[in-house]
Amino acid sequence: MPSNCHGIGNEPYRASHNYAPVTARKAKLIATLVRGKSVNAALEQLRFVNRRASVLFAKVIESAVANARQGGLADLNGLFVKSVQANEGPLKQRRMRFRPGPQGRARPIRKRTSHLIVVLGVSETARKPRGRRVAKSSESASKAPKGD
Repeated sequence: MPSNCHGIGNEPYRASHNYAPVTARKAKLIATLVRGKSVNAALEQLRFVNRRASVLFAKVIESAVANARQGGLADLNGLFVKSVQANEGPLKQRRMRFRPGPQGRARPIRKRTSHLIVVLGVSETARKPRGRRVAKSSESASKAPKGD
């Protein structure tokens, strides 16, 4: 199976927003704010942060939670933000534009984008209990010779 399958074994749930219209430098400030927190605490924190990247990260976290819900995770309250990345993307329109600068020079306009990646993990207390094979101890005990 490919390594990007969601919800198989210990694999995390992830979501990403490519070409987000925010610089990676500004988005990394928000990324450090929510890293390691539970999903509910992270979404509550992002709700009150007055930054453009906070709205974008909130949507990505909600998308990762939806991926976890599709993966069949029973307890969604046990999810936490395992890792958050804000990587640089290409410039908008794939080029720089220019505007006049002092003394007849040209100054570049770089409209930057970024790729936002969120990976959610499941805390140990929220994992689904897996069905164990129980040995039929009553049958083996009845067949065993009893010692006085």
